[in-house]
Amino acid sequence: MNEDGALADLAVRVGLALRHAGWRLTLAESCTGGWVAKAVTDVAGSSSWFERGFVTYSNAAKEQQLGVSPALLAAQGAVSAGVVEAMARGALQASPADLALAISGIAGPDGGTLDKPVGLVWFALALRGGQTLSQSHVFEGNREAVRRAAVAQGLELIAGAAHRG
Repeated sequence: MNEDGALADLAVRVGLALRHAGWRLTLAESCTGGWVAKAVTDVAGSSSWFERGFVTYSNAAKEQQLGVSPALLAAQGAVSAGVVEAMARGALQASPADLALAISGIAGPDGGTLDKPVGLVWFALALRGGQTLSQSHVFEGNREAVRRAAVAQGLELIAGAAHRG
């Protein structure tokens, strides 16, 4: 199976898990630029479990659309646990969804530092009335590979959360 087929299969799993949990999904994407939303809306019937997505590539968009604090962005940077958690909570506040996934990372080829290398991606899941959890991964490869890996990881996280829900 090719990489696009693998993402399509993951998106189908996401839909089945969300439908089983009775949850609707919202997304807050930065480095993936709406790719997770594209993957889930490629699934027929996704309107029954996908509510909306926010592509908040700039810091201003994170502030304006998701309510991320400028002070938090200045203190931690856009690629951080605090910011993706705020993005996920903001996406939930701006939608009637039950579960939010937020993604922010450094896809490259530029922008990396010793503390935040190219390939670093932070993910956060927020459940309405529940916890917000975050984790990071450092993915290898070029910009396309990092972004594709981030989309796959995001889909896995959503499916896992919905399956447990």
